Amino acid sequence: MPSLSINPDHPDRQYVLGQDLWISILTSAEETGGRHDVTDSFMPAGGTTPLHAHTRYEERLWVSSGSLTVWAGAEKVTLRSGDFYTIPLNVPHAIAAGADGARALNISTPAGFAEVIARAGTPLQLATEATTLDAELFQAIGTELGDIILGPPGATPADLPREPRVRG
Repeated sequence: MPSLSINPDHPDRQYVLGQDLWISILTSAEETGGRHDVTDSFMPAGGTTPLHAHTRYEERLWVSSGSLTVWAGAEKVTLRSGDFYTIPLNVPHAIAAGADGARALNISTPAGFAEVIARAGTPLQLATEATTLDAELFQAIGTELGDIILGPPGATPADLPREPRVRG
């Protein structure tokens, strides 16, 4: 597993979601009065997210290395090192890492994503090569915090019967 020791003062703030996402929480809702949170994440080559939407926060991505393909509503963009992209509230989207994987900052406004990770992820120090995502827990916490899973990893908004804007 790659090292995310970019936050050495807070090893307790590093998590994995199965084998497809390693995340370090840099700034939490508690530290910003709920205005935003910031995470540093790594997705290995071929890693994908499920098709989903956020009903309570926008997601912003800044790629620091590698590349990410983002399907957001009718758009499909490939982000490379230095690129920035905003996924608006209620827009169905999915993300996939490129051939070299990707590392990116994720900023959610207002805060929300870091809490999902902290509550549903496996602490990095407990993770092994056999660690899997507890999909039921992830879905329950995501639902509680306004995230809606719309399809499995690999699905894109084009796979939906129509491209709805999810109502929160």
